[in-house]
Amino acid sequence: MLMNVFDESRAVSRSPLIKNHASGVVFLFVVLLLISSLVYSTLSWMWDEQRLPLSKIVLQGDLQYVSSLDVQRAFAQLDHIGTFMSQDINVLQSSVQAIPWVAHASIRKQWPDTIKVFLTEYRAVAIWNGNALLDGYGTVFNGDIGQLNGERVKLYGPQGTSQEVLNVWKRTNPKFQLLNLNISSLLLNDRRAWQIILDNGIRLELGKESLDERVARFISLYKNLGNKTEQVSYIDLRYDTGAAIGWFPEQEAQESKND
Repeated sequence: MLMNVFDESRAVSRSPLIKNHASGVVFLFVVLLLISSLVYSTLSWMWDEQRLPLSKIVLQGDLQYVSSLDVQRAFAQLDHIGTFMSQDINVLQSSVQAIPWVAHASIRKQWPDTIKVFLTEYRAVAIWNGNALLDGYGTVFNGDIGQLNGERVKLYGPQGTSQEVLNVWKRTNPKFQLLNLNISSLLLNDRRAWQIILDNGIRLELGKESLDERVARFISLYKNLGNKTEQVSYIDLRYDTGAAIGWFPEQEAQESKND
């Protein structure tokens, strides 16, 4: 009889604990449900196409040739620009990177509606094959030649040789500058032969081999020509020694001098 009373007492004592535990579980469930609902509502609001539209562009960088209008036009070519939350930055970056003068683009979003665009432009040091441009690393890009400020050397060569031709110009032009001359154009043809036209109009045929030696030979010859340099049309240096000089007719040379 005492044993039954003892068991009932234990059962009665556990009942409040079970009720408290059940209440705690229900409370936790309600809290989690409220938090989930709040998070869902917030995300739904933020991803809503009518909320937080990206409507402002801030353009930064030391720019000469790329304008905010160029960036706007690049973005306008996209099918759709999303919201602050939904828009993929990589898509925007690829779009701006396609602008001809852009060497590098860095884009980030600024809360709540702004796209910050930082651009680095190519610096054109030469005109390549008449219709493209080269930067100082030999990278070919399609900037508008008509936008260039000042003159650029004209370089020509087969596809894939831009770096080589540029390096030859960088190495060789200072040698001509010692004579107060500059390379106006430098050509590497399909047969791997070099040709140079100087800014005084003289054409140099340099062939495929011994380029530096032949340039040095020209410099020595040029110094010895004195005033006769104005009558020189071309100099063919494709010989082991010496050179062949092509002269303007006397009348043509006089007209060239008067010009």
